[in-house]
Amino acid sequence: MTFSFLSHLECSRTGERYDAGVLQGTSAAGAPLLARYDLGRVRDAVTPDDIARREPTLWRYHEVLPVRDPERVVSLGEGMTPLLPLPAYARRAGLNRLLMKDEGLIPTGTFKARGAAVGVSRAAELGARGVAMPTNGNAGAAWALYAARAGLGSLIAMPDDAPPITMAECRVAGAELYRVDGLIGDAGRLVGAAVGERDGYQEVSTLKEPYRLEGKKTMGYEIAEQLGWRMPDVILYPTGGGVGIIGIHKALLELKELGWVTGDLPRLVAVQATGCAPIVEAYENGAEESTPFPGARTVAFGITVPKALGDFLVLRAVRETGGTAVAVTDEELLAAQTELAELEGAFICPEGAACFAALGTLRDGGHLDADDEVVVLNTGAGVKYPETVRVDVPLLAKDGRIPARG
Repeated sequence: MTFSFLSHLECSRTGERYDAGVLQGTSAAGAPLLARYDLGRVRDAVTPDDIARREPTLWRYHEVLPVRDPERVVSLGEGMTPLLPLPAYARRAGLNRLLMKDEGLIPTGTFKARGAAVGVSRAAELGARGVAMPTNGNAGAAWALYAARAGLGSLIAMPDDAPPITMAECRVAGAELYRVDGLIGDAGRLVGAAVGERDGYQEVSTLKEPYRLEGKKTMGYEIAEQLGWRMPDVILYPTGGGVGIIGIHKALLELKELGWVTGDLPRLVAVQATGCAPIVEAYENGAEESTPFPGARTVAFGITVPKALGDFLVLRAVRETGGTAVAVTDEELLAAQTELAELEGAFICPEGAACFAALGTLRDGGHLDADDEVVVLNTGAGVKYPETVRVDVPLLAKDGRIPARG
């Protein structure tokens, strides 16, 4: 039985083909490489009913993932996160059908585990000795942990003000970890130089290798499967480097070609913070790619990416699906984080909260109708960001009393 129907890699700008059988970075044009599959053979080999009988991990879609040998799969049980209805928050937002894809329940506590599982598995299969990357925190933590499980080394560099818990995850996994006085781009320059001096290390920066995207695209496959092999009307995604929204768009296109879903694609909405909104600015200006965002800073640390390598792919996904791009303030996203926890019992990350904060703006601007079926991606667990919640708790004396509530 063929485990993967991976055919080749393709330059996302020129369409030039590349060999998928060796370690690859970006194309000669400096653009991300996209994995392509023989979808005709996939269609003949497997059906949605077959997939429904498989283990509930992202590897249930292995025919459209790049690992060729099932023995080389590196897994911590990632995938098939719940698609939760949020009726109370929906009423507050003026919507009738609101769902949350909750990636906070995946291994390592964020959606980054998807990209790490597939990227590390394929890197190991192709003979890498280690992986190296700059990160805003969660991606580095996930790749360090999956690299440890695969027996690979990991070199991680992150901004000095990255969340401390992600540094702890890297350190406990045995990663070679460095803090950088600057932003993720500064960390990236240091990592790129270091990789050139190390034998067998692959640079796995965002979209500088082809397979992180393949892990992330499984969110799109899961949403379709969890809805009974159909698509929602709208999907909101917090966007920094953009791998998630690019991956979901890729998945939806593959699903259409496979014939597993029909109809119009969901409108994809890229959500950013006003403190770092290069995609939103490019969208509003009608540009095909973004310009570096000056003074980038937001409490939603995971989407603090002043200039994404795949920005043109994000903008393409948004425009081709009739979606949009919107930014919210830190104050708005933190308020949404608290409100969602109070109304629905879901403590989510600030990046995911940005999407919930955007719902009102989208409704007011006519981008959402009350009857739209809307899926919001929460990309991580709120407990990984304790600094986003102010905890002001009264101290009671031993002989005191808890005050009565009226």
